[in-house]
Amino acid sequence: MTDTATTTPAIRYYWEDLEVGSVIALGEVTPTREAILDFARQFDPQPFHLDEEAARASIFGGLCASGWHTCAMAMRLMVDHFLRYSSSQGSPGLEAIKWLKPVYPGDTLRLQHRVIDRRPMRTRPEVGLVRTVWEMFNQRGEQVLHMEGWGMFRRRTPGTVEDDAAPREAD
Repeated sequence: MTDTATTTPAIRYYWEDLEVGSVIALGEVTPTREAILDFARQFDPQPFHLDEEAARASIFGGLCASGWHTCAMAMRLMVDHFLRYSSSQGSPGLEAIKWLKPVYPGDTLRLQHRVIDRRPMRTRPEVGLVRTVWEMFNQRGEQVLHMEGWGMFRRRTPGTVEDDAAPREAD
């Protein structure tokens, strides 16, 4: 993966560019057995993430990645393929995380995010809020992760409190 700390690419996505209904493909990742074990040892040392025999006896039927590892892989894809090219100002938090299917070593995961809402920030006219759904699928097309929450993005053209308070026109 790319070291994003050493480069600052040109901004392609400001708040105004993130339209409701838009979907952005964010790449793929394939977790290895070693990566799953390393993450589990450090952050989620449950038996089905650490021990092959215990994992086979679990409801998962085999060694699987922590849900938090799946979220971390999604975050890395999000940064590498979108956020580093955006005017992102962080996030006030997530509203939903669902781990829908286990992730096994060798699964190829692809991530996409879909804009479902956006609005200007009332207290900071230079920032807009964007609500997105992150969806991660395995190589069989099965959804393994659903995350939903708000992100904050600088606006290309800051609004005024009066402009942003005006009712929206219907599409």
